[in-house]
Amino acid sequence: MDWKKIRRAICGAAAAVAVCFTAAGMNTKPVYAADMGAVYGIFEHGVGWSAYHGDQTAERAGNGTYVTAIRASLSGQPEGMSGTLSYQVNLSGSGWLSWQENMAETGTIETGMPLEAIRMELTGQLKDHYDVYYSVFQNGSWTAPVKNGETAGTEGQGLRVDGIWVTVTEKDAAAPEGPKNGGIDPTRPMVALTFDDGPSKYTERILNSLEANGGRATFFMVGNRVASYASTVKRMADLGCETDSHTWAHTYLTNMSEGQILQSLNQTRDAIVAAGGNAPKGVRPPGGKINDASKAVLAKAGMPSIVWSVDTLDWKTLNVESTVDAVMNGDLTDGSIILMHDIHETSVQAALQIIPQLTEKGYKLMTVSELAKAKGVELQNASYADFWDSSLSKGLVAGYDGPLLSAEAASEGGDGSDISDGSSEDGSDEGSDMSDGSSEDGSGEDYSDGSGDENYYDDGGEEEYY
Repeated sequence: MDWKKIRRAICGAAAAVAVCFTAAGMNTKPVYAADMGAVYGIFEHGVGWSAYHGDQTAERAGNGTYVTAIRASLSGQPEGMSGTLSYQVNLSGSGWLSWQENMAETGTIETGMPLEAIRMELTGQLKDHYDVYYSVFQNGSWTAPVKNGETAGTEGQGLRVDGIWVTVTEKDAAAPEGPKNGGIDPTRPMVALTFDDGPSKYTERILNSLEANGGRATFFMVGNRVASYASTVKRMADLGCETDSHTWAHTYLTNMSEGQILQSLNQTRDAIVAAGGNAPKGVRPPGGKINDASKAVLAKAGMPSIVWSVDTLDWKTLNVESTVDAVMNGDLTDGSIILMHDIHETSVQAALQIIPQLTEKGYKLMTVSELAKAKGVELQNASYADFWDSSLSKGLVAGYDGPLLSAEAASEGGDGSDISDGSSEDGSDEGSDMSDGSSEDGSGEDYSDGSGDENYYDDGGEEEYY
């Protein structure tokens, strides 16, 4: 008797039975495949299809472009398990398109209309044993991961998708963390670089440095300058920088009526959006000048007032060395908001030194909104000058949801740091002009961002404006 032949026959029969059971769906608890994952690519407007990227790869469109179509599939799918990865997109101007699968293209590669949101889900037996999580890069940050047919992104808000991230996990496993937003690490000191009065012919140089060093900044722009530098404004948004308002013509809010302020803000917002930027999240009052009446108007408009805690005086000195020194050897603190200007060539030259030096020292360069969020602050219709821990712990920052100092400790001044939420030193928001304490007499009557008494600027070769 040939026992080898008998053994082979038995094994073959057992294998056949197993295949039949699987095909019939009776294998209800297959072994989880650790190498199961998504494979996907994006179509970048003006560029074309990206290479295919594997599970958990944060795939973003390059500078100056965005996502108009996607395609996706699976790798490492367990043999004999039915189902696929299905996906659909919300295309601007068209709404939700039909579901696709198996690397079929969805979106557009011709019209240039951006995606606004995506949905993904697993089908067949796969959906019983796996979850698919996904996120989109939109409005300067990655959205929180959603799963199994939920919507990632926004609908009807005009916000485009600039990247996607997908991963497949075992069913009901812990939700993945998702892609990092700019590598934010709460253990690292964080500051917000801000630039006023632009955009200008020099601004692109700042963007180059930010991109090279993995940083972001907030640009408070004068509305009547925006159209002349539309491509620069769009690039700001593409890099995740904040495109905020410095009013239409740099007129002091304290010299304007309610109607004039609202018109100025609306004009500036429309110009920024038309240029490809994101709608402003905050406003910097020209000269830092603000009173009770203008505060009320900003609150009505839903616009936080953003001032500063570190004044480089770059507009006054027009000196590279002194501007660098004001930041690197000044009162630089975790949570600081730094004031500079991108209309002066000397200021930009200083920024090109400051950005890599801050990065080398371990500082994370963030937008004002990112800094606020990282510090546990939800921006309100209020004024902000810093997000220092001392300010937060004393309850001086509106919208902060975190531990406060005891009343006794607060009355004793805590660590003795100079603190401000952009209102008054005692947090009373009296409606007086604000100060970072930079005035020589310490009176703190008002800020100065270089506007001068006459709202006059000379950017060193470009047109002068008021």
